[in-house]
Amino acid sequence: MSTLEGVRSRYEMLRPVMDERLCRLWAAAEARTLGLGGISQVARATGMMRKRVAAGLRELEQIAQDPLAGDRPRSRIRRPGGGRKPLTQQDPSLLSDLDALVDPVTRGDPQSPLRWTCKSTAQLAAELRRQGHQVSERKVAYMLREQKYSLQANRKTHEGASHTYRDRQFQQINSCTQAFQQRGQPVVSVDTKKKELVGPFKNGGREWQPSGAPQTVNVHDFPDPELGKAIPYGVYDVTANAGWVSVGMDHDTAQFAVQSLSNWWRQMGREAYPDARELLVMADGGGSNGARLRLWKLALQRLADETGLRITVGHFPPGTSKWNKIEHRMFCHITRNWRGRPLVSHEVIVNLIGSTTTATGLRIRAELDPNLYPTGIRVTDDEMATVRIQKADFHGDWNYTVIPHGSPD
Repeated sequence: MSTLEGVRSRYEMLRPVMDERLCRLWAAAEARTLGLGGISQVARATGMMRKRVAAGLRELEQIAQDPLAGDRPRSRIRRPGGGRKPLTQQDPSLLSDLDALVDPVTRGDPQSPLRWTCKSTAQLAAELRRQGHQVSERKVAYMLREQKYSLQANRKTHEGASHTYRDRQFQQINSCTQAFQQRGQPVVSVDTKKKELVGPFKNGGREWQPSGAPQTVNVHDFPDPELGKAIPYGVYDVTANAGWVSVGMDHDTAQFAVQSLSNWWRQMGREAYPDARELLVMADGGGSNGARLRLWKLALQRLADETGLRITVGHFPPGTSKWNKIEHRMFCHITRNWRGRPLVSHEVIVNLIGSTTTATGLRIRAELDPNLYPTGIRVTDDEMATVRIQKADFHGDWNYTVIPHGSPD
């Protein structure tokens, strides 16, 4: 909880039992505790006038000089009905006009005066003054809190319409995974992680550093023409809880994706599954391993021929990539491991990925892939005809097996 939220929370709890003087003294005590800028912070959190908090501080000083001053009997603080009337009482339509400006219904109302502007307290106060109300930004903020409004960020909730066969495809992938694992055959989840700028650029998150000595980075995020970007393509072994990441330097193409899969097999998979005859690959429906990408299937055929593995692929339906296991079992831990640390070179990126571990035993190996992967490669019908592809009974575009040449169907 932030300092302002803490002050506001305590004020809301104590306000019903405090009279005006006690409220003033409490606010002054909070301001003194906060130190420099305390008056402004308490005023923002409670909606009190700064001069009221300052008056409380002066009164606290008097009590400190004369301890008995706080115990002396006092007459009524102010006569019944005394004091300035609340602004909402002086201007009865103020609150309703403010509600009309910030009510969610007005977000889609083209006639709303703030339909196309930022609804900051400054904008709201300016619009209310234009309508004839005498109100400040601070009063607007106080009124909004009184009406249970708060600053809200967008929340990702709407996924759009689900694909007709989404649930059935999940069942298909799940049943294939269980069948492969029962036979002792490898099951991997593959995907490309977000491309990262290489160089002294700001990286999200925070890291422990000596106080007052943060690591400095570039102000602007313009890619370095020499270092460029890093393209991490991951292969996650679902059964062994182990992963491989090829860090590319050129383009995220189907050839790069399959080469990463090949690197995993040579460096990790072949040793872990010496008797493997099959391989199940779970992949997103788009990107460099897209279900409609001819080059992906052609490259898989070459890999199947090299390894002798029957490669079965199950693509996730559109809009469901976040269910790909590699996202929440490997990539998220890599991001957490390098948070707050500038990725100044490809070597740093490879080392940070390779040193990522979890309490559940995740281990990752990483390697830089300096090869070039040109874009725009077209696969002809004749080349596509050489791919020995066996489509599943259900949705063969998403579920298929690439069979090595010379192997029986």
